[in-house]
Amino acid sequence: MPDISINFAGIKSPNPFWLASAPPTNSGYQIMKAFDAGWGGAVWKTLGVPVVNVSSRYGGVNYRDKRLVGFNNIELISDRPLADNLREIEEVKKRFPNHAVIASLMVQTRQEWHDIVRQSQDAGADGFELNFGCPHGMCERGMGSAVGQEPKVLQMIVEWVMEVAKKPVIVKLTPNISDITEPAMAARRGGADAISLINTIQSIVGVDLDQFAPYPIVDGKGSNGGYCGPAVKPIALNMVKNCAQHPDIKLPISGIGGIENWRDAVEHILLGASSVQVCTAAMHFGFGIIREMTSGLEQYMVEKGFNTIYDMVGKALPNVLHWEDLNMKYKVTANIHKDKCIGCQLCYTACEDGAHQAIKLNADTRVPEIIEENCVGCNLCSLVCPVEDCITMDRTDDGTQHLTWKERTEAGTAPTEFNDEKAGGRHHWVPEPSAALGKERHKTLPGKARLYSGETVLPTEA
Repeated sequence: MPDISINFAGIKSPNPFWLASAPPTNSGYQIMKAFDAGWGGAVWKTLGVPVVNVSSRYGGVNYRDKRLVGFNNIELISDRPLADNLREIEEVKKRFPNHAVIASLMVQTRQEWHDIVRQSQDAGADGFELNFGCPHGMCERGMGSAVGQEPKVLQMIVEWVMEVAKKPVIVKLTPNISDITEPAMAARRGGADAISLINTIQSIVGVDLDQFAPYPIVDGKGSNGGYCGPAVKPIALNMVKNCAQHPDIKLPISGIGGIENWRDAVEHILLGASSVQVCTAAMHFGFGIIREMTSGLEQYMVEKGFNTIYDMVGKALPNVLHWEDLNMKYKVTANIHKDKCIGCQLCYTACEDGAHQAIKLNADTRVPEIIEENCVGCNLCSLVCPVEDCITMDRTDDGTQHLTWKERTEAGTAPTEFNDEKAGGRHHWVPEPSAALGKERHKTLPGKARLYSGETVLPTEA
């Protein structure tokens, strides 16, 4: 079996799966329960001056039959006395000495940072995560994302912490910024040992249409909160990639955002993370999800021949290019497999109304047909198709040519004028605008045949 243990900036754990600083890590009871289930580490719910929270605190985004695709919270840091948390950190470390216990911290003054770092250190914490990401409540007090959005302030506080820290320091970054590499660089300049990202995204997940207030509602009012869950994974992956690819950051990354199963975790690792943190999935499904995560990760590593986590870290980064460096000669065309088609014609509607009018309907069958000369290989039809592998995107170029936008620009073959003949959209058929109106409009609806033989043949009036 592969070795899935990690040494993250000097913090060791039996596997890369950590619970993120959040409600699931609010107490020693919860963290011990998680470790007993198989989690490798936990970042304690952020410690500082205890807060008073409101009720209610959470909001969700459901999509069709999937609950909590997105999750929103307006909960703040720990509302428990610091002494209680420190006592429980010490107890957890005694019972689970080989698991990672990281103290998430958020205070204000230099002296407060020195004091809480020393106390957490004395309690046995394996490291510290500086919470510079919280986008609600705490940022209004000059902490959280208010620090994460100011690289100079972030660097200064990291330097304060490094004056007394004897354990690894992780800086948790806010995604509520235009370029996440700027605070990451500030963390490095301050002397941080690692970074973690992303924290939650400032959001409003919905508005009650009767009370006219955003969710979650507190006595008829609401506030913006922090957004997380499966829906934020694409944003998190991109920001992890940005930091991993930056030539001057060169810090271990703990990936956070939308991790619900082993595949999500592997995606973060392939883009540069060497540990991953989970919150929403644990809140939704409980600590037991770790069994599928660890077994799935191990099986994937066996199949790919990876012996350690570090064989995988950043494996996908060489394939992440700027758009201008992509091969414009690469060509795929949609292929509808008739034996799998159920005749829903979603692909036709999507292509007709939302893409390039590259699918036609035949009068004698409900199975659509690709107009190959009009197909640009955009993938939309395959993405909306409800049947797995019914529509595949098949390569149709011969693989011998390679040309990028950068090369076209340098060669002077890129469009430079408003009506340039070199533009791609001038070289495929587009219906006349009038064909969409009046008595001819019915030809675009599912179940109605549109004939194609090089030109549009309009149906006759019934």
